Formats: sequence, structure tokens, C-alpha cells
Amino acid sequence: MRADHHEAPVLDAVAAYKERGELGFSPPGHKQARGAAPAVRAVLGDAPFLGDVLASGGLDDRRSRSEVLTRAERLMADAVHAEHTFFSTCGSSLSVKAAMLSVAAPGRKLLIGRDAHKSVVAGLILSGVEPVWVEPQWDVERHLAHAPSAESFDEAFDRHPDACGALVTSPTPYGSAADLRTIAEVCHRRSKPVVVDEAWGAHLPFHPDLPSWAMDAGADVCVTSIHKMGSGLEQGSVFHLQGDLVDPDTLASRADLLGTTSPSVLLYAGIDGWRRQMVQEGHALLSRALDLAAGVRERIEKIDGMHVNDRDDFCGPGKAAEFDPLPVVVDISDLGTNGYRAADWLRSRHHVDMHLVDHRRISAQFTHADDERTADRLLDALSDLARHADALDPAPDVEVPGPDDLRPDQACLPRDAYFAATEDVPAAKAVGRVAAEMMTPYPPGIPTVLPGERLTEPLLRYLRSGIDAGMNVPDPADPTLRTVRVCVEAARP
Repeated sequence: MRADHHEAPVLDAVAAYKERGELGFSPPGHKQARGAAPAVRAVLGDAPFLGDVLASGGLDDRRSRSEVLTRAERLMADAVHAEHTFFSTCGSSLSVKAAMLSVAAPGRKLLIGRDAHKSVVAGLILSGVEPVWVEPQWDVERHLAHAPSAESFDEAFDRHPDACGALVTSPTPYGSAADLRTIAEVCHRRSKPVVVDEAWGAHLPFHPDLPSWAMDAGADVCVTSIHKMGSGLEQGSVFHLQGDLVDPDTLASRADLLGTTSPSVLLYAGIDGWRRQMVQEGHALLSRALDLAAGVRERIEKIDGMHVNDRDDFCGPGKAAEFDPLPVVVDISDLGTNGYRAADWLRSRHHVDMHLVDHRRISAQFTHADDERTADRLLDALSDLARHADALDPAPDVEVPGPDDLRPDQACLPRDAYFAATEDVPAAKAVGRVAAEMMTPYPPGIPTVLPGERLTEPLLRYLRSGIDAGMNVPDPADPTLRTVRVCVEAARP
């Protein structure tokens, strides 16, 4: 049966619920906004509460016989060329864990790019899967990591033929994308599945001038955040499946195991409506966004002290295979400050919030929602930043290690280190000890140190100098890293 993409089953069911005048003696307790605090209603309005109904026994009957969610998921699968799609209201952080557990089991190996998000590491801790880390491609000049090459995954499979599959992150938050087609070929020659954490790629299926979409490139499972580059609400996520290397019932079971029993219909509705919007208008909306971003890039390049990282910077031998121009990544090192201070200045002076910031860059994430008004406001703020850069206090140096110092030895599995007996020691005495916690500059949320890795002086110096310069490292027990949580058993004599 041909899919009807004018339909939005979840949105239609929410509208029907209101039209029928349903009276619920069930959760949620606010009862269609009637019980919500007046101060909350004054800020949020009634719309969020009116759309907040039970998924079963509200949106659908108690046995879900109208298949509201199932029909919405089928339409999404059709829209993005997948065989199966599953909605999640717990973000891609949950979706990627479900995908990992569908491919590998406790004690089994999984090849994973070391530029993976912290949610992947959380999945390793929860599952007991053994990671085989595959090194990213490191741009020494820009102090930036791109996804691992297909050759690196091939070599890792040669060393670990018992690995259950591979997980690759693409595109990165910086907009660089992996050679997914060749990575998929590497995996499929061995009849092993590849999972793509494509959290930043929800828009990719809907325009040919964007990097390859994971399903089109041959991925078996793809995880996508609808709230990042799409129009969904925060925590809205989907994961897609194709081929016969991952069983759809297993994937659904793993998602059910980890997910909430009280899913948000509001998030379902946002995902459903975004799919219809993209099928009907996506090409035109993204064409405008790409044209807008191109113009913004040209104009920023003319601002003294700023350089916009482009395809020529990120793509080529030893770098990324493809490039998404919508993340406008601006190198501001020539201004004599760092990204942390620049982002704080832009927020305090112009009420402009940047996305990704690091020791030398700030990033403005463009989507189909932007227009000339938002672009002009950004450009005005950046021009003002350049004019006032001298007034910013000199930024402390961030001591970024080279590639050889970035990867410590893995002394034990992340799960074993995380659940081991631990102690907090001064950072100066932590060198040589095995970390029991993640240390993750955020955003983008890629851990510098994982539980189970042996701490080195260059890594601790990098993180401590980064924190002094404004870096946010929220996940350690001591976010200042004056003390570090380490494994008691792993202490060196």
C-alpha cells in the first residue's frame, strides 16, 4: 500500500482526543491543564498540557488497536528509506544503547570509534560489552578529530574477528562525515552489522547536497535525534533498521527494556509532524537553509580574526569523507581569545547562544528554521565580538595533547572500572591510576577519559587547563578536577 504522507497519525489522534471531549480518570494528573499551577500555565500556556495524554488508554485505546504509533513509525520508515523505524522519547542517548545491545551482548566485542558520544560509553557500562576502540582521524593542525576511516575498521576486524559489529559516529557535531558506504562494505563482507550514531543527521535524507544518509549508505541500524537538526521537541529520537543482520524484534525488545513505560505523546507528535513537513517541504526548506548558511559563511570570512572551517579544511586524505555546511564552525584563534570566553560574551552582550565551543572555535548550528533575520543578528554579534576582542581578558592557554598522548591504555572494561571500589585522589597523584569516571568536555560530549583508562599527565593537564580557560566538564564527581575518582584495585605499587 502506498504511504500517504499527508497523514500524521499521532497529531490526528491528539486532535481527535480533544474533539471527542475525553474525560480521563488516569494520568497525567494535571487533567488537560485543569490542575496545572497557574504560574506554570502563565509561562507555558495550555497547549503542552492539552497534548499530554496517555499513549495507550488515551491517544489510542488500552490495547493500541488503532495502531496510531505503529502507523506513524511506518510512515517515517518510508520517508527515510528504512525497513523499520522505532520512535523514542528518551533521546538518542537511549536509542544508541538499544542499538548496541541488539548487536552485541555482555562480554562480547564491538568495534567503536573512539570519538563516540558519552551515551555510548554509558551503554558499555550498563551492558558489559567489550569495546574495541578504533582511532579517529586526527587533524594535528586544527586539533580536531574526524570519524575513523574504513581502513581502520577493516584493520580492527582483522585483529578482532570475533567482534559482533561496528559503531561509527557520523556526522560529527562539527559537520564532518565518515565514509559510511565503505565502512558498511567492510562490515558486510564479514556479515557483521554497522550501527551509525547519526544524531546530528536527521535532515540528511531530505536533500542531495548533504552528506550520505546512513540508510542509503548501507547501515544496518541508524540512530537519529529529531530535536537537533529537525523540528522535534527535545528528547525526540528515532532509530531505523534495514537488512537481516539485526532482528527487528530484538531491537524493539531492547528499546522496550531501556525505555520509559510513560512515553510522551508530545514528543511522538513532534516527530510525526516533522516527518510530514520534511516529506512535503523538506527539499525547499533545506535548499533555503543551505543558501542562507553559504551566505553567512562568506560574510563571516570577511570579519577580521575569523575563519569559517569549510570543506577544504575538513575533507581530504586522512580527514572526513563528506561535509555538512549547516554547522557554521568559526575559528577565532586570531582574535586572541578562546571559544569559551567568546561564547559567554556573545550570550551576555547579544543574547546569542552558540552551540559547540572549544579552545579555539565557536559554532552556530543552522537549520531550516533560520532566516535572514536570525542570520543578521548572528553576524552583527560576531562583528561586535571582533571589534571588542581586545577588551576580553587574555585567555589562558589550553594544553591540547597531540594524537600520541590523547589515548591512554585501557586497563579494564568501562563497566568493571565504573562499579569497582573507588577513591578520590588529588589530580597530581592520579597519574598512572585507572579512572573510575568519565571526563567529558561538553558540548560536544565526547569523553576525553573513560572509566577503565589509565590516566596520564598530558590528559589531566589538558583537562585542568581547559577548565581554567572556561571548558565545561560536568560529569566527574569533582567538575573542577582538583580531585579525580580512581579505582582502588588499580593503584600502582
